[in-house]
Amino acid sequence: MISLRRLTARWCRSDVMIRDLPLGLLLLALSLLPAFDSQGTQLGGVPPRPLDAVAGAALLLECLPLAVRRRWPVLCLALVSLGFALDQLRGYHLVAGTALMVALLSAGCHLERRRRVTVLLFSAAYVVLAVALSRLGSGEPPSGFVTFYVVLAFTWGAGAWLRATRAAEAERRRRIAEDTRAAERSRIARELHDVVTHHVTAMVVQAEAARYQTAAPDRLDRALASVSDTGRRAIGDLRHLLDLLGPEHGTGAAEPAEPRTPPVGSLYSLVERTRRAGQPVEFTEEGTPAETAGSADLVAYRVVQESLTNALKHAHGSRTSVRVRHGGDEITVEVRTDGSGSPGPSPGGSGRGLAGLRERVRVLGGDFSAQPRTGGGFVVRARIPAGSPS
Repeated sequence: MISLRRLTARWCRSDVMIRDLPLGLLLLALSLLPAFDSQGTQLGGVPPRPLDAVAGAALLLECLPLAVRRRWPVLCLALVSLGFALDQLRGYHLVAGTALMVALLSAGCHLERRRRVTVLLFSAAYVVLAVALSRLGSGEPPSGFVTFYVVLAFTWGAGAWLRATRAAEAERRRRIAEDTRAAERSRIARELHDVVTHHVTAMVVQAEAARYQTAAPDRLDRALASVSDTGRRAIGDLRHLLDLLGPEHGTGAAEPAEPRTPPVGSLYSLVERTRRAGQPVEFTEEGTPAETAGSADLVAYRVVQESLTNALKHAHGSRTSVRVRHGGDEITVEVRTDGSGSPGPSPGGSGRGLAGLRERVRVLGGDFSAQPRTGGGFVVRARIPAGSPS
């Protein structure tokens, strides 16, 4: 048995003309009931008359065009107006005359072009109808025609308001989508910077150092092996990032990607790789990592990674200390470089890394600072609240 939800979904997916037709059929059925005979709009005071073949034509003109009121609003309004004029001039006073308000509301809401021309033509046609009804009827006062025109104008204005509201909502959604895309591009840029800059910097430094170890085959072999290992790690990180960006990510079509949060011990591995690149690093880790640190672990890892990358680039060979403390509700990171070394062979930075770190920490509600030390060197400090899934 088909559920009500499936029937509703199927109805919403059907053509708009099919969804708009039932209202016209309802007005058609009500107009044919004896209880509603001559109970419709009466404009101009034309004496009532019984239904005949002409009444059937007026009824069809008023009801059936409602099926196209959203697809072709001008055509719908023109046909319904013609049926309404015929209805009033002949004195049928059909309930189907209500269709004029529906058609006018739909035209004000869905008409995209030549709206002013449509209003002028419709107003002119109404003046012609009012004059004809004044001659045929029992003397409708001008105030009656003016009042009915005001009602029609209000109906058009309601449709125009709906149109403006819909346009404003579409603009709001467009801006939200643009802001979301901009934020996502910024996040991707930060991820690419973190992955590429760190690994490539380490590879350049290691390769440059290997040039001076040709006389020691064992040391040269270790240096080249370190370059190869760093390259493989870079490829793995880039593949993981591309998996996250792929359209099949999150749909179950592809194999699940590894978690973005670095595993336990990854900070020590990061420090070891930096040491193999020729940077003396002292590493201290205090406390026990929280089980539900959220994104704090990843941000702390990125802070240490970027700081060590900058040390390799700008103070190669300088003594560097890394201190990470896991508290109950936050992680604090401090990376100090004494600045006694020389600039590395890698190209200079653009400042994107530190700006990205500051943004990462700020999103989690923490504090970040990066500034020169008194007497030379550089220090990076970060306080990262734990437990946030952001």
